[in-house]
Amino acid sequence: MKFLYTALLLLCATQLQAAHLPHSALTELKKIGIPQDAIGVEVREVGKSRALIEINSQRAMNPASTMKLVTTYAALDLLGPAYTWKTEAYLDGTLKDGVLNGNLIIKGYGDPKFTVEQFWLWLNELRSRGLREIRGDLIFDRSYYDLPSLNPAEFDNDPARAYNVGPDALLINFNTLRFRYMPDANSVRIVSEPPIDGIKIDNQLKLTSRKMNCDDWDEQFQIIPSSSTILLQGEYPSDCGEKEQNLSVMPHARYDEAVFRALWRELGGTLKGKQRDGTVGSTAVLFSTHRSEPLSGLIRDINKFSNNVMARQLFLTLGATEQASITRSTQVVRSWLQQQKLDMPELVLENGAGLSRKERITPSNMARLLQSAYEHPLSAELQASLPILGVDGSVKKRLKKSPAASHAHLKTGTLSGVKTIAGYVRSQSGKEWIVVFFINHANAQQGQDAQDALIEWVQQQ
Repeated sequence: MKFLYTALLLLCATQLQAAHLPHSALTELKKIGIPQDAIGVEVREVGKSRALIEINSQRAMNPASTMKLVTTYAALDLLGPAYTWKTEAYLDGTLKDGVLNGNLIIKGYGDPKFTVEQFWLWLNELRSRGLREIRGDLIFDRSYYDLPSLNPAEFDNDPARAYNVGPDALLINFNTLRFRYMPDANSVRIVSEPPIDGIKIDNQLKLTSRKMNCDDWDEQFQIIPSSSTILLQGEYPSDCGEKEQNLSVMPHARYDEAVFRALWRELGGTLKGKQRDGTVGSTAVLFSTHRSEPLSGLIRDINKFSNNVMARQLFLTLGATEQASITRSTQVVRSWLQQQKLDMPELVLENGAGLSRKERITPSNMARLLQSAYEHPLSAELQASLPILGVDGSVKKRLKKSPAASHAHLKTGTLSGVKTIAGYVRSQSGKEWIVVFFINHANAQQGQDAQDALIEWVQQQ
């Protein structure tokens, strides 16, 4: 009887210990005024049924970009690491002696990473196949996506930011321009990439020696796009030196046309007609097909650098048959989770990228997902896609001088009022741990030190 009583005391002590964060993490939370009811935490050793730490782990919370773990794991299992996306070119007319008397149709199927370099190579292939002059129109067939119209300003009223680019069946170069700002003695020179045709960069930036915080260097000027001009006006701080940023300042169709015309002209081709949207008709003939990089490579960009539009493209691919839609993808992911014995009744999916005020998952179910992924035959592919603590991706600058550096693969998430992290930590004893730490609070942006304190504590176990 005494033995049983002692065992019960030990069990209660263990459960009590498992309910608390380590002192170092608690201290950091108190510093910034984040109460424990605003966090969700689960820490468990891989393969163990009982968690070491559980705090509000059954509460549905906003996971921010850690939701990409659901999307990329589902994609690896459902599509396979060798999956590729296609983009097709059709000729609707007669091609003779390099001249197409008719239309060139480009049909997209949602390639998440059709960069300008790849686009140039593909257009060069069209030239090598004998196409030089297009006397008809350039038609973009983006009908593979069945999506409602998207307002890029809806999320945070900052429509030019690259993270706000919406998905598109014919996504070229993430629909962004890279602006490089190069101040000299009296002015700011701007170089933009890739080349665009028919769009003028109107640089009205004024160089200022006024002291500014270089973390906010781009908040002193405006970028105002129109159908033919991109106007930049305001002040650029000379003390901040050269800077660059990726911005989305044109609708998909206008951007694709501007890049196509610039590259096609560079390759010696001509286009006589206009650009318009349409579909591949019965008289069109397939001329060439471009294939993307394999999925195994693309999920590294999605997870290491938290690329939102790539994640949204991938999410839509999960439900695509004849056409892709958010509803179909959501149904496919829910069905897949049930097949994996990962029922998540609280799960809310909006775009699969975490760039959402609506998406929800519990820390406990995120931990269960990571446990399932760890046991999957393609576990190495998923883990290799995650940022390495103190080394690369979104955790490159975190805990660089800590013993935990290089000993964790972690996905981060950040929104206004949300700071999250989830992934794997290898402790100094050689054990593998699953760590999930969600913060949903007005002061969440200051919560990184608390998350880092927990990671260091786990690494020491």
